Amino acid sequence: MLFPSVKQSAIPRVVITGAGIITALGLGWKQNVEGFRVGQTAFRPVTPFDVSRQRVKTAAEIDVPAELPRTFLKRKAEKRLERAGKMLLHAAHEAWEQSGWKASDNIPVVLGTTSGGMSLGEDFYRHALQSPTSDFQQASRVTYYQSQRQAMELCNAFGFSGPLMLIANACASGTNSIGHAYDLIRTGQADRVLTGGFDAISHLVFSGFDSLQALSPTRCRPFDAHRDGLALGEGAAVLTLETLEEAQRRGATILAEIVGYGACTDSHHLTQPHPQGDAALGSMNAATECAGLQPRQIGYINAHGTGTPLNDAAEAGAINRWAGEQAKNIPVSSTKASIGHTLGAAGSIEVVICLMALRENFLPPTATLETPDPLCQFPIVQKPTAASFEYALTNSFGFGGANATLILRRWL
Repeated sequence: MLFPSVKQSAIPRVVITGAGIITALGLGWKQNVEGFRVGQTAFRPVTPFDVSRQRVKTAAEIDVPAELPRTFLKRKAEKRLERAGKMLLHAAHEAWEQSGWKASDNIPVVLGTTSGGMSLGEDFYRHALQSPTSDFQQASRVTYYQSQRQAMELCNAFGFSGPLMLIANACASGTNSIGHAYDLIRTGQADRVLTGGFDAISHLVFSGFDSLQALSPTRCRPFDAHRDGLALGEGAAVLTLETLEEAQRRGATILAEIVGYGACTDSHHLTQPHPQGDAALGSMNAATECAGLQPRQIGYINAHGTGTPLNDAAEAGAINRWAGEQAKNIPVSSTKASIGHTLGAAGSIEVVICLMALRENFLPPTATLETPDPLCQFPIVQKPTAASFEYALTNSFGFGGANATLILRRWL
């Protein structure tokens, strides 16, 4: 998919020069590579809030490090950061340090999230109920609850300023944020962009999914014939994107190239995907068209794969239709079996997982899979597998019919 106002020869190539990640498997590239390579699972009883009244009582919870990375943030600002903001700062610090970027006057930031600083919003509500005549710290809570505060503190932490864009379209937020950053560079609106996604588990979100009976009471088993729901997780992933020309001028280490992005909306149902996965098919087709690729050239698909009966069936159908006869040759897995569904962070985390697979030569397994759904005409990676391939595709599909796909190319 080309931009009509830009000549094809003039469209900049977009590369990744820094990647940071924090999930329930650990902080940073090394710990996460080790976990995803073997299909480690990271679920445990929820501790940040009371789940005694919920059907499900586990999630892929993170031990957020008590010590924050050294940045320009003042101590007072650090103390105001809640759980999600701290995760974002940890991931951004790793990406920033790896990129070699320096403080600048103007670096756009594009972030995806679904709940921002939700825990502060919950604190605001509880305080208002318990002490309705007291406004002690309420102004701070309501200010830092808003997700633009996390983005602003991110800029303050590394000493730069720039336009801030927040994308919140459910579970596709993290993928669309990276896709939008990619488009900003391809259309010449920016030479580099800091982008990613973040979300922390919160009582409101957890109880909401539980009340919808969307959470698995057993274990998250994407693409399993007997799957019974998703599992929630939390985390953050941040990427530094820039033009190939700029990265080469600086002598930066290039991790991978983003070559394709597609987005499509089905407007079918508030929470349910289109049964045949029409919009999912549309986003995959748009991404491969943008990249100038055929399905047979894709070496791995990181599926959205939530483990819910409707999502996995729709996605399997979309992949089958998109790949056709080639589906039987394309390995697929869902890493939500390891770290749960991280909502607004999921797409950005899964882009980093694809980056890891390309650079470290492995296919991350869906270790919880027991009986593959016969709908899947593609091989599902079930055990640690070494592999070298050129292109990885990742899908993210959200409530309301938001669908997004990104394609990464291995950098040789």
